[in-house]
Amino acid sequence: MKIGFCMLLWTTSVGEEHKALLEDIKATGYDGVEVPLFEGTPDDYAAVGKMLDEIGLDRTSISIIPTVEQHPLSDDPADRERAVEHLNWLIDCSAALGAGCIGGPLHQTLGHFSGAATTDAEFDRARAVHARVGDYARANGQMIALEAVNRFESYFANTMDDLCAYTRSLNHPAIKTMYDTFHANIEEQDPIAAYTRNAANVVHIHISENDRGVPGRGHVPWAETFKAIKASGYDDWLTIEAFGRGLPDLAAATRVWRDFAESPEAYYKDGFKCIREGWDAA
Repeated sequence: MKIGFCMLLWTTSVGEEHKALLEDIKATGYDGVEVPLFEGTPDDYAAVGKMLDEIGLDRTSISIIPTVEQHPLSDDPADRERAVEHLNWLIDCSAALGAGCIGGPLHQTLGHFSGAATTDAEFDRARAVHARVGDYARANGQMIALEAVNRFESYFANTMDDLCAYTRSLNHPAIKTMYDTFHANIEEQDPIAAYTRNAANVVHIHISENDRGVPGRGHVPWAETFKAIKASGYDDWLTIEAFGRGLPDLAAATRVWRDFAESPEAYYKDGFKCIREGWDAA
């Protein structure tokens, strides 16, 4: 098992200015960080990867579908083509970074709604997009971990059962699923059982408290969660995803209107302790 921290608490663009922070994350005990892919070029991410290598941090990557002009479910073929181009750009950037996994709600434009449930036609369009992108990901050594996101941010497969049914229907070796404890806390009747039923499809896990704050300070059942994850045989990333008000646009997108901790350091120092002790006790 590897412990990571998502850099979206501070930035959508990791650079040299974050080196001291990254060094402290390493000193805390983390194995790696999750790097946002929101802008820039593969060369930019290659430079970030070199810095992380020097510090001794491994990495994964995370992103979103940012605009409706790139919506994979759109009935406009031009939108779907732009979705493919965007996702392939993410793959190029992640490969340059030296990551092997790209997580996030890479199935629809985040925060966009049709006003109804996902239709069979939309699922078909998504499969056509993901089949092409999956081939490109596989050729470039990348795994895409689609995320089940709550109904207030997405209308595509909000539960693990629904998302894993989709990825099984897609049946592509480079496109699997991510389990996120924050979203599961909202959408699943039994978050632990939802993970256990679908563990075979899970390739990445976000550790996130029910309020998006410091893991261990809310009501997510961590002891039971870690026990279920360990019992499933999962032995990859447990990455903390937490949010604050430091990035106004991201705070608005994630509906973060207040601070959840006394300092940024509390998120990654106390969060690391929650995972390390919880895993060891599981």
